Amino acid sequence: MREPYPVTLVPLVPQFLQRRRAKADFPLRAMEKLGLDRPSYFFAMDLAIQDPRGARPQDIGNSAYRTTDDALRTSAAAGESAGLLTWADGRWSLTAKGTSAVSELRRAIDAHYASQVPIAKDELERLAALLDAAYQVAATSKEPATREHTPRGARYRWQAPSSAMARLDAAIYGLWQIRDDCHVQAWRDAGLTGPALDVLTRVWHHEATTEEELAAKIATQRPQDVRAAVQELRAAGHLTAGPALALTPKGTVTRERIEAETDRYFFAPWPDAVGAQAEWLTERLAAVNAALA
Repeated sequence: MREPYPVTLVPLVPQFLQRRRAKADFPLRAMEKLGLDRPSYFFAMDLAIQDPRGARPQDIGNSAYRTTDDALRTSAAAGESAGLLTWADGRWSLTAKGTSAVSELRRAIDAHYASQVPIAKDELERLAALLDAAYQVAATSKEPATREHTPRGARYRWQAPSSAMARLDAAIYGLWQIRDDCHVQAWRDAGLTGPALDVLTRVWHHEATTEEELAAKIATQRPQDVRAAVQELRAAGHLTAGPALALTPKGTVTRERIEAETDRYFFAPWPDAVGAQAEWLTERLAAVNAALA
Protein backbone atom coordinates (compact mmCIF):
# COMPACT_ATOMS: atom_id res chain seq x y z
CA MET A 1 0.00 0.00 0.00
CA ARG A 2 1.24 3.47 -0.82
CA GLU A 3 0.99 6.59 1.34
CA PRO A 4 -1.03 8.33 2.57
CA TYR A 5 -1.97 5.51 4.92
CA PRO A 6 -5.58 5.22 6.17
CA VAL A 7 -4.75 6.05 9.78
CA THR A 8 -8.41 6.72 10.61
CA LEU A 9 -8.93 2.97 10.26
CA VAL A 10 -6.59 2.21 13.17
CA PRO A 11 -8.85 3.18 16.14
CA LEU A 12 -11.72 1.23 14.60
CA VAL A 13 -9.74 -2.01 15.00
CA PRO A 14 -9.63 -2.13 18.84
CA GLN A 15 -13.16 -0.72 18.90
CA PHE A 16 -14.36 -3.71 16.89
CA LEU A 17 -12.50 -6.11 19.19
CA GLN A 18 -14.16 -4.50 22.22
CA ARG A 19 -17.66 -4.77 20.75
CA ARG A 20 -17.69 -7.96 18.69
CA ARG A 21 -18.84 -10.19 21.56
CA ALA A 22 -20.69 -7.60 23.63
CA LYS A 23 -24.09 -9.18 22.95
CA ALA A 24 -22.94 -12.77 23.47
CA ASP A 25 -24.07 -14.03 26.87
CA PHE A 26 -22.14 -17.32 26.95
CA PRO A 27 -18.94 -15.92 28.53
CA LEU A 28 -20.94 -14.43 31.42
CA ARG A 29 -22.72 -17.72 32.04
CA ALA A 30 -19.43 -19.61 31.88
CA MET A 31 -17.80 -17.24 34.35
CA GLU A 32 -20.71 -17.63 36.76
CA LYS A 33 -20.60 -21.42 36.46
CA LEU A 34 -16.84 -21.52 37.09
CA GLY A 35 -16.89 -18.87 39.81
CA LEU A 36 -14.36 -16.68 37.99
CA ASP A 37 -14.15 -12.97 37.25
CA ARG A 38 -13.57 -11.76 33.70
CA PRO A 39 -9.74 -11.38 33.89
CA SER A 40 -9.31 -14.87 35.35
CA TYR A 41 -11.66 -16.51 32.87
CA PHE A 42 -10.09 -14.94 29.80
CA PHE A 43 -6.59 -15.50 31.12
CA ALA A 44 -7.37 -19.22 30.93
CA MET A 45 -9.18 -19.02 27.59
CA ASP A 46 -6.36 -17.06 25.99
CA LEU A 47 -3.87 -19.81 26.75
CA ALA A 48 -5.33 -21.49 23.67
CA ILE A 49 -3.57 -18.93 21.44
CA GLN A 50 -0.21 -19.29 23.16
CA ASP A 51 2.68 -21.64 22.48
CA PRO A 52 1.35 -25.23 22.57
CA ARG A 53 4.14 -26.04 25.04
CA GLY A 54 2.56 -23.60 27.49
CA ALA A 55 2.81 -19.88 28.14
CA ARG A 56 5.55 -18.17 30.10
CA PRO A 57 4.68 -14.94 31.93
CA GLN A 58 6.48 -12.93 29.25
CA ASP A 59 4.26 -14.54 26.59
CA ILE A 60 1.05 -13.14 28.09
CA GLY A 61 -0.46 -9.83 27.02
CA ASN A 62 1.81 -6.87 26.31
CA SER A 63 4.69 -7.98 28.48
CA ALA A 64 7.20 -5.61 26.85
CA TYR A 65 5.64 -2.76 28.85
CA ARG A 66 5.33 -4.54 32.20
CA THR A 67 7.71 -4.56 35.13
CA THR A 68 5.50 -6.72 37.35
CA ASP A 69 3.47 -9.87 36.73
CA ASP A 70 1.44 -9.65 39.96
CA ALA A 71 -1.93 -9.17 38.22
CA LEU A 72 -1.24 -12.09 35.88
CA ARG A 73 -0.38 -14.40 38.72
CA THR A 74 -3.55 -13.45 40.58
CA SER A 75 -5.66 -14.33 37.53
CA ALA A 76 -3.70 -17.52 36.95
CA ALA A 77 -4.16 -18.62 40.56
CA ALA A 78 -7.93 -18.29 40.21
CA GLY A 79 -7.85 -20.33 37.00
CA GLU A 80 -5.77 -23.00 38.71
CA SER A 81 -8.24 -23.16 41.60
CA ALA A 82 -11.05 -23.69 39.09
CA GLY A 83 -9.11 -26.56 37.53
CA LEU A 84 -8.66 -24.85 34.14
CA LEU A 85 -4.89 -24.55 34.07
CA THR A 86 -1.71 -25.75 35.66
CA TRP A 87 1.80 -24.35 36.21
CA ALA A 88 4.83 -26.50 35.47
CA ASP A 89 8.40 -25.84 34.31
CA GLY A 90 7.79 -22.09 34.17
CA ARG A 91 4.73 -22.30 31.91
CA TRP A 92 0.96 -22.21 32.27
CA SER A 93 -0.96 -24.85 30.33
CA LEU A 94 -4.61 -25.77 29.98
CA THR A 95 -5.88 -28.87 31.76
CA ALA A 96 -8.40 -31.19 30.12
CA LYS A 97 -11.13 -29.17 31.85
CA GLY A 98 -9.61 -25.95 30.53
CA THR A 99 -9.38 -27.31 26.99
CA SER A 100 -13.03 -28.33 27.19
CA ALA A 101 -13.99 -24.84 28.41
CA VAL A 102 -12.14 -23.28 25.46
CA SER A 103 -13.97 -25.56 23.03
CA GLU A 104 -17.33 -24.60 24.55
CA LEU A 105 -16.48 -20.89 24.28
CA ARG A 106 -15.32 -21.23 20.68
CA ARG A 107 -18.48 -23.06 19.61
CA ALA A 108 -20.70 -20.52 21.36
CA ILE A 109 -18.92 -17.54 19.82
CA ASP A 110 -18.95 -19.20 16.41
CA ALA A 111 -22.73 -19.57 16.67
CA HIS A 112 -23.00 -15.97 17.86
CA TYR A 113 -21.04 -14.71 14.86
CA ALA A 114 -23.19 -16.75 12.48
CA SER A 115 -26.22 -14.81 13.77
CA GLN A 116 -24.59 -11.40 13.35
CA VAL A 117 -25.12 -9.41 10.14
CA PRO A 118 -24.32 -5.83 11.25
CA ILE A 119 -24.25 -4.51 7.66
CA ALA A 120 -25.54 -5.87 4.36
CA LYS A 121 -24.38 -9.47 3.90
CA ASP A 122 -22.50 -8.81 0.66
CA GLU A 123 -20.75 -5.82 2.20
CA LEU A 124 -19.80 -7.81 5.30
CA GLU A 125 -18.34 -10.56 3.14
CA ARG A 126 -16.39 -8.03 1.05
CA LEU A 127 -15.09 -6.25 4.16
CA ALA A 128 -13.95 -9.53 5.69
CA ALA A 129 -12.27 -10.65 2.46
CA LEU A 130 -10.35 -7.39 2.03
CA LEU A 131 -9.09 -7.26 5.61
CA ASP A 132 -8.25 -10.95 5.51
CA ALA A 133 -6.17 -10.33 2.37
CA ALA A 134 -4.32 -7.57 4.24
CA TYR A 135 -3.75 -9.88 7.19
CA GLN A 136 -2.41 -12.76 5.10
CA VAL A 137 0.20 -10.53 3.46
CA ALA A 138 1.15 -8.54 6.57
CA ALA A 139 1.61 -11.70 8.65
CA THR A 140 4.41 -12.90 6.38
CA SER A 141 5.99 -9.62 5.27
CA LYS A 142 9.70 -8.97 5.82
CA GLU A 143 8.98 -6.10 8.22
CA PRO A 144 8.64 -5.73 11.11
CA ALA A 145 11.42 -8.03 12.25
CA THR A 146 9.73 -8.22 15.66
CA ARG A 147 7.14 -11.02 15.60
CA GLU A 148 6.21 -11.62 19.21
CA HIS A 149 2.43 -11.29 18.82
CA THR A 150 1.89 -12.21 15.16
CA PRO A 151 1.78 -15.99 15.85
CA ARG A 152 -1.28 -15.45 18.03
CA GLY A 153 -3.26 -14.47 14.94
CA ALA A 154 -2.64 -17.86 13.35
CA ARG A 155 -3.44 -19.78 16.55
CA TYR A 156 -6.64 -17.77 16.98
CA ARG A 157 -7.97 -19.45 13.81
CA TRP A 158 -8.92 -22.73 15.43
CA GLN A 159 -10.86 -23.61 12.29
CA ALA A 160 -11.60 -22.03 8.92
CA PRO A 161 -14.01 -19.14 9.66
CA SER A 162 -17.55 -20.45 9.26
CA SER A 163 -19.26 -17.09 8.61
CA ALA A 164 -18.42 -13.65 7.27
CA MET A 165 -18.45 -12.24 10.79
CA ALA A 166 -16.08 -14.98 12.01
CA ARG A 167 -13.74 -14.23 9.10
CA LEU A 168 -13.84 -10.52 9.88
CA ASP A 169 -13.07 -11.24 13.52
CA ALA A 170 -10.13 -13.49 12.65
CA ALA A 171 -8.72 -10.94 10.20
CA ILE A 172 -9.03 -8.00 12.58
CA TYR A 173 -7.68 -9.93 15.55
CA GLY A 174 -4.69 -10.99 13.48
CA LEU A 175 -4.08 -7.48 12.18
CA TRP A 176 -4.12 -6.09 15.72
CA GLN A 177 -1.49 -8.59 16.81
CA ILE A 178 0.64 -7.49 13.87
CA ARG A 179 0.05 -3.85 14.78
CA ASP A 180 1.40 -4.59 18.26
CA ASP A 181 4.59 -5.97 16.73
CA CYS A 182 4.88 -2.97 14.41
CA HIS A 183 4.68 -0.63 17.38
CA VAL A 184 7.28 -2.55 19.37
CA GLN A 185 9.61 -2.49 16.37
CA ALA A 186 9.12 1.27 15.98
CA TRP A 187 10.00 2.15 19.57
CA ARG A 188 12.91 -0.27 19.61
CA ASP A 189 14.19 1.45 16.48
CA ALA A 190 14.03 4.69 18.47
CA GLY A 191 16.22 3.19 21.21
CA LEU A 192 13.53 3.07 23.91
CA THR A 193 12.46 0.38 26.35
CA GLY A 194 8.84 -0.71 26.74
CA PRO A 195 8.32 0.81 30.20
CA ALA A 196 9.88 4.09 29.07
CA LEU A 197 7.69 4.14 25.95
CA ASP A 198 4.58 3.61 28.09
CA VAL A 199 5.55 6.61 30.23
CA LEU A 200 6.39 8.74 27.18
CA THR A 201 3.06 7.91 25.56
CA ARG A 202 1.02 8.73 28.64
CA VAL A 203 2.74 12.07 29.03
CA TRP A 204 2.21 12.68 25.29
CA HIS A 205 -1.51 12.04 25.89
CA HIS A 206 -1.50 14.36 28.93
CA GLU A 207 -2.70 11.60 31.26
CA ALA A 208 -0.72 12.91 34.23
CA THR A 209 1.31 15.95 35.20
CA THR A 210 3.31 14.53 38.13
CA GLU A 211 5.28 11.34 38.74
CA GLU A 212 2.98 10.36 41.59
CA GLU A 213 -0.13 10.78 39.47
CA LEU A 214 1.45 8.81 36.64
CA ALA A 215 2.60 5.97 38.90
CA ALA A 216 -0.95 5.61 40.20
CA LYS A 217 -2.24 5.17 36.63
CA ILE A 218 0.22 2.52 35.46
CA ALA A 219 -0.78 -0.71 37.15
CA THR A 220 1.65 -2.77 35.05
CA GLN A 221 4.72 -1.04 36.51
CA ARG A 222 5.91 -0.65 40.07
CA PRO A 223 6.05 3.00 41.22
CA GLN A 224 9.83 2.90 41.47
CA ASP A 225 9.99 1.65 37.88
CA VAL A 226 7.81 4.51 36.68
CA ARG A 227 10.11 6.97 38.40
CA ALA A 228 13.14 5.27 36.86
CA ALA A 229 11.56 5.51 33.40
CA VAL A 230 10.89 9.21 33.93
CA GLN A 231 14.54 9.77 34.83
CA GLU A 232 15.63 7.72 31.81
CA LEU A 233 13.50 9.88 29.51
CA ARG A 234 14.74 13.11 31.11
CA ALA A 235 18.36 12.00 30.71
CA ALA A 236 17.68 11.31 27.03
CA GLY A 237 16.13 14.75 26.58
CA HIS A 238 12.60 13.49 25.90
CA LEU A 239 11.02 15.00 29.04
CA THR A 240 11.50 18.42 30.58
CA ALA A 241 13.51 18.73 33.79
CA GLY A 242 10.38 18.94 35.90
CA PRO A 243 8.89 18.77 38.39
CA ALA A 244 5.85 18.76 36.07
CA LEU A 245 5.77 16.08 33.39
CA ALA A 246 5.94 17.38 29.83
CA LEU A 247 7.55 16.38 26.57
CA THR A 248 10.43 18.40 25.18
CA PRO A 249 10.43 19.23 21.45
CA LYS A 250 12.78 16.25 21.01
CA GLY A 251 10.38 14.01 22.93
CA THR A 252 7.45 15.13 20.81
CA VAL A 253 9.32 14.50 17.57
CA THR A 254 10.45 11.09 18.81
CA ARG A 255 6.95 9.99 19.83
CA GLU A 256 5.40 11.25 16.59
CA ARG A 257 8.08 9.45 14.58
CA ILE A 258 7.35 6.22 16.46
CA GLU A 259 3.68 6.54 15.52
CA ALA A 260 4.53 7.24 11.89
CA GLU A 261 6.90 4.28 11.74
CA THR A 262 4.26 2.06 13.34
CA ASP A 263 1.87 3.06 10.56
CA ARG A 264 4.50 2.40 7.89
CA TYR A 265 5.37 -1.05 9.21
CA PHE A 266 1.67 -1.86 9.51
CA PHE A 267 0.22 -0.55 6.25
CA ALA A 268 3.07 -0.74 3.74
CA PRO A 269 2.76 -4.53 3.19
CA TRP A 270 -0.99 -4.34 2.48
CA PRO A 271 -1.90 -5.12 -1.15
CA ASP A 272 -2.48 -2.06 -3.33
CA ALA A 273 -5.88 -3.50 -4.23
CA VAL A 274 -6.85 -3.26 -0.56
CA GLY A 275 -5.32 0.18 -0.16
CA ALA A 276 -7.35 1.46 -3.10
CA GLN A 277 -10.50 0.71 -1.10
CA ALA A 278 -9.28 2.16 2.19
CA GLU A 279 -12.00 4.82 2.35
CA TRP A 280 -14.73 2.23 1.82
CA LEU A 281 -13.09 -0.10 4.38
CA THR A 282 -13.00 2.64 6.99
CA GLU A 283 -16.59 3.69 6.40
CA ARG A 284 -17.94 0.13 6.48
CA LEU A 285 -15.96 -0.95 9.54
CA ALA A 286 -17.27 2.13 11.34
CA ALA A 287 -20.78 1.04 10.37
CA VAL A 288 -20.14 -2.47 11.72
CA ASN A 289 -18.90 -1.05 15.00
CA ALA A 290 -21.90 1.24 15.30
CA ALA A 291 -24.23 -1.71 14.80
CA LEU A 292 -22.39 -3.76 17.42
CA ALA A 293 -22.53 -1.02 20.07
